[in-house]
Amino acid sequence: MRRKMKRAFVFPGQGSQQPGMGRDLAEAFAAARLLFEEVDDALSQHLSRLMFDGPESELTLTENAQPALLAASLAVIRVLQAEAGFDVSQLAYVAGHSLGEYSAHAAAGTFSVPDAARLVKRRGQAMQKAVPVGEGAMAALLGLDIEAAREVAAGTSGYGICVVANDNCPGQIVVSGHAAAVERAVVLAAERGARRSIMLPVSAPFHCPLMAPAAELMEEALREISMRTPRVPVVANVTAAPTSDPDEIRELLVEQVIRMVRWRETVLLFKQHQVEEVIEIGAGRVLAGLVKRIDRELPAVSVGAAAEVETLMKRL
Repeated sequence: MRRKMKRAFVFPGQGSQQPGMGRDLAEAFAAARLLFEEVDDALSQHLSRLMFDGPESELTLTENAQPALLAASLAVIRVLQAEAGFDVSQLAYVAGHSLGEYSAHAAAGTFSVPDAARLVKRRGQAMQKAVPVGEGAMAALLGLDIEAAREVAAGTSGYGICVVANDNCPGQIVVSGHAAAVERAVVLAAERGARRSIMLPVSAPFHCPLMAPAAELMEEALREISMRTPRVPVVANVTAAPTSDPDEIRELLVEQVIRMVRWRETVLLFKQHQVEEVIEIGAGRVLAGLVKRIDRELPAVSVGAAAEVETLMKRL
């Protein structure tokens, strides 16, 4: 009997959305079409039409991008289940970057697809409303490690709140907070030897204490839904550790709104536990790229388009 390869599925976060996402999957597979209809019905919105045809300006809105990315990921999972008899319990781990953590939980069966869609819609709305547009900002500091980035953020205290929001991979750290403090961090990062820094085109300062109003709203939303023990361990953004307890999952998803995404450590956990392949499920190729930068020896692929799904089905 052939040994099962130890795999982890990972799910992308905001920024990977683009018009046309999911369209060829819906054209190729009935299971994908049904999933998109299920999400549309749950939200009472033609989200799939917006995903397939845009406009990009509307798709990029946080409250649309988040459920759209979730739908694109879960459509792939549904096709794997329907066409290849795939069972998520075959995996060693699942994990998601920020919003993607909800996709990971929905794939693992922690909550239903309709509940997941409504949760991320509320999450997007709550995060958008938490800080008035223009007051917050985020910036990627390239070429600094996590400790240097923390020192840079600490050096902005006279300008407002600024914290490390994403530890993505060696040399790519994202800071978040008040716009003036983040702009100051970019200056300080250059002085510390950062290769360059990029102000990110985001509508709110995610994963920082300014998101506290959104965390309160998510605590309320998560209390209202039924949660089950996931069928595969889900690695939490906040701890970079696997979790299976529904009460703990609720707490971690609330904390995730205001705390750092520990992605580098998540990938190192996979490696430490002999994961042999990481597969990014859904839109874009961001996470597979980060995996390769964290550990060049750990194979990583992105699967979102119909042809990529066909290829993966033959391998599972």
